[in-house]
Amino acid sequence: MQTSLRQAPLADATTDTTSVASRNYRILWRWHFYAGLFVMPFLMVLAITGSIYVFKPQIEGALYGDKLFVSASNQPRLGYDRLLAIAAATLPPDAVATSLSVSQNPSRSTEAVFRLSSGDSDSVYLNPYNGQVLGTLSVEHRLMKQVRQIHRDLLLGRWGGWLMELAACWTLIMIGTGIALWWPRKQFSVWGSLLPRLNLRGRALWRELHLVAGIWVSIGALFFIMSGLPWSSFWGKNFQAIVTWAGSAQPKPVASSEHKHDDHSGHGGHSDHAQHEAMASMSMPMKMQDLPLAEVPWAVGATTVPQSQAAPLQRLSLDQVVAIAASNGMRTYQLALPNKTSDVFTAAYAPSAGEFVRSDLDRQRTLHIDQYSGKIMKDMRFTDYNPVSKLVTLGVALHMGEYFGLANQLLCAAVSLALLGMALSGFVMWWMRRPQRALGAPKRVPQPPPSIRRWKGYMALLGILFPLMGASMIVVWLGDTLIFRSNNP
Repeated sequence: MQTSLRQAPLADATTDTTSVASRNYRILWRWHFYAGLFVMPFLMVLAITGSIYVFKPQIEGALYGDKLFVSASNQPRLGYDRLLAIAAATLPPDAVATSLSVSQNPSRSTEAVFRLSSGDSDSVYLNPYNGQVLGTLSVEHRLMKQVRQIHRDLLLGRWGGWLMELAACWTLIMIGTGIALWWPRKQFSVWGSLLPRLNLRGRALWRELHLVAGIWVSIGALFFIMSGLPWSSFWGKNFQAIVTWAGSAQPKPVASSEHKHDDHSGHGGHSDHAQHEAMASMSMPMKMQDLPLAEVPWAVGATTVPQSQAAPLQRLSLDQVVAIAASNGMRTYQLALPNKTSDVFTAAYAPSAGEFVRSDLDRQRTLHIDQYSGKIMKDMRFTDYNPVSKLVTLGVALHMGEYFGLANQLLCAAVSLALLGMALSGFVMWWMRRPQRALGAPKRVPQPPPSIRRWKGYMALLGILFPLMGASMIVVWLGDTLIFRSNNP
């Protein structure tokens, strides 16, 4: 009797501990379920489109190789002004030239981009040696552009971008709760924790595969999310503005880089200059991300584009601008063309379409060139970025499979396909256990144990860091509390 009395408190303590652990597990499982329920369809879209887009150079090379590449020749290339005139003659008279590709690769064609009256843009590809028009492609409707837009906003614009951002943020909750559910609560074992027990059957096998694969892919998934969020519609845009405001992409002084073209140094009187300055002061400052460039480095996307300072009789020719950029060390880039009297030429380094180029971050550079004098208004290089912008730039290169060759592409595709498998296995497990005419969410815990408070703190912190997710968490909590309480106690 005495022995029983002495053992009873120990039994009660064990029961209480088990009860607390069980309630913690049910709460985490419930949030993991809700996160997966929302994330699953978006995660499948992100995984499929990401697996495709990471092979963009190879795919575009196969689809458009006859337009992107030419036979290398020893004969001199035509001037860029002449090439642009040939390209313009193939389009309606109201088409406006917006950018031009400049490349030192002897096998590359020259791409001239024009904005049409419809608002869309067309690329015209030319043989740089003889001026032959190789063909045209729509900028907005080519395959990889569509894949990228589906990946970013489901082709739904701002609202689609917000949905994809929410899905990415909720994936953070799914990863965190998934790791907590996986964490061994008893003695650790390799089998069942790091390797699946394939002798299981039915839903138990699916659960094992889901848990084990999830822990392996969680690091890659976390990297994908954190390197992709800086490009998101709401959080990414504001984060970029804050980092830029803090001085992440401020260029070094460029007084020593000034280049004035002799042919125009004496043109334009004082009244012309004053008139131009008045016009420039009335125009709204443009951001780099608003320029008609296919690729704009994240670190400089929110920086202000300077304005040309003087308005002589005419602006520099394209060949003169290309020579100025070459004298400043730029050989391969996309050149944004000015369409207003206050605009500048902007040369931004970017790998050529259809051509696999291992990302060299030190080559990432942007030059703003006065369209009249040839003065370098801004010179922004990777070395000028602050640590945050450098980290984001490296993350983007890895995210897009550009940093260490084919291995980077294959690794990104493998992580994406693993995430697709996680989404599918989660759906299969839910389908196998779902009740009829019910959502099938794990049962609510009426009185959460005190130990769950730290998880609430983590989620509250995520909600503060990512406001869109914070608002959606409140909506989910209200729905779970007010709507599903009676139907799924």
